Amino acid sequence: QVTLVESGGGLVQAGGSLRLSCTASGRTSSMYLMGWFRQTPGKDRDFVAAISRSGVNTYYGDSVKGRFTVSRDNAKNTVYLQMNSLKLEDTAVYYCAAAPTTYSITSPSNYPYWGQGTQVTVSS
Repeated sequence: QVTLVESGGGLVQAGGSLRLSCTASGRTSSMYLMGWFRQTPGKDRDFVAAISRSGVNTYYGDSVKGRFTVSRDNAKNTVYLQMNSLKLEDTAVYYCAAAPTTYSITSPSNYPYWGQGTQVTVSS
């Protein structure tokens, strides 16, 4: 069992930056693929980024490539999402997720463990 807790969300102006954190407890996070998804009301949960167990491989959704960076510190059981050059359309609830496999990295159904979400609001 893995418990995930996100933090770092908030209100930021367009063009600004935020860093989200996701801390895992339970089984060590180094055993898992870690992903970030986001969701707005009435829409499906969209893939944002993911990072492999070793941290060597990273994956990004097209809309955030070049602006967001995912990283992890296995010693701290924490995954980070550095978000730069934020746009209004980045406004969403951001969720951290963990998966024991790397099958279908961008699909929410691949991830059995989820955090509670943290709100990110980008204002003009």
